[in-house]
Amino acid sequence: MSSEKESESRKSSSEEISREFKTLVNSGDLHSLNHMQHTILGRLQDSNAVLSHFNDFSQHCFAEISGDIARNTRILKSVKSDLDYIFQKLSFLHLSIQVHQGGVAQQFSVTVILRSQRILFFMAIHRCPLTRFVS
Repeated sequence: MSSEKESESRKSSSEEISREFKTLVNSGDLHSLNHMQHTILGRLQDSNAVLSHFNDFSQHCFAEISGDIARNTRILKSVKSDLDYIFQKLSFLHLSIQVHQGGVAQQFSVTVILRSQRILFFMAIHRCPLTRFVS
């Protein structure tokens, strides 16, 4: 029996607090706030749909170019190793010429740099691998 009285007491207390609260807050303001929340929710849902569509589009585009990216990465790695090898050979030749001939080394360096630039330019135009020129 006492639990029923407590329940009724809580119910009447909550109703009283609710009435008091309603007198403190303007119902027009509550309606306006509710309307703004629904508007914001709609905009967030639209933004979410746009982002989902963009993610799908991005995934599709990446799938189209991922093969090209992988292929170009392999080519760049190959070119880098070829250039490292050329640099190593040129450094060895430069050191060898310096040891044997002294003053000729500077002229040789300029000639080798110009020749290597022509080779790289030729490769860029004809899209051929660097290993063709390295022996």
